[in-house]
Amino acid sequence: MWSWAHKFGSPRYFYGFSGLLLPWLSTLCLVLFLIGLYLGLVVAPSDYEQGESYRIIYIHVPSAWMSMFVYVLMAVFAAIGLIWRVKLAAILATASAPIGASFTFLALVTGSIWGKPMWGTWWVWDARLTSELILLFLYFGFMALQSAISDRQTAWRAAAILLLVGVVNIPIIHFS
Repeated sequence: MWSWAHKFGSPRYFYGFSGLLLPWLSTLCLVLFLIGLYLGLVVAPSDYEQGESYRIIYIHVPSAWMSMFVYVLMAVFAAIGLIWRVKLAAILATASAPIGASFTFLALVTGSIWGKPMWGTWWVWDARLTSELILLFLYFGFMALQSAISDRQTAWRAAAILLLVGVVNIPIIHFS
């Protein structure tokens, strides 16, 4: 029953399958992104108290959610890679790190842009903001740790442990 999952756990089969899906999923992603951007930035009415500055929330909130989602996904890949030694898990976690770091950086920048007119300052040391900044440092640490250790297997194990320890930050971000 699970033979198809084991087959796609091999990088050779996974790359072939993902290569077929990539153009279709990229096109779908771009179309949905443009529709969402248009609806959020053009169609949505102005907010009563915040005026037009609230529109950045349509970029900020999805970026923040994706930053957390990608990190949890990377932690799942780390667990799979450490427990079952699936090589593809290391590849997927490593490929996801720059994407998650980009979402985290975008969430921090758009939050600061929104915060300036709302709070009168670019940054406050709020628990959620600080935890999101720590998440960015965790992404950078994961990428740096993999680059710093020459043995790829040892680098992956160390970085995977960092991912599993760092996942405790996600509920802190969400519930703070």
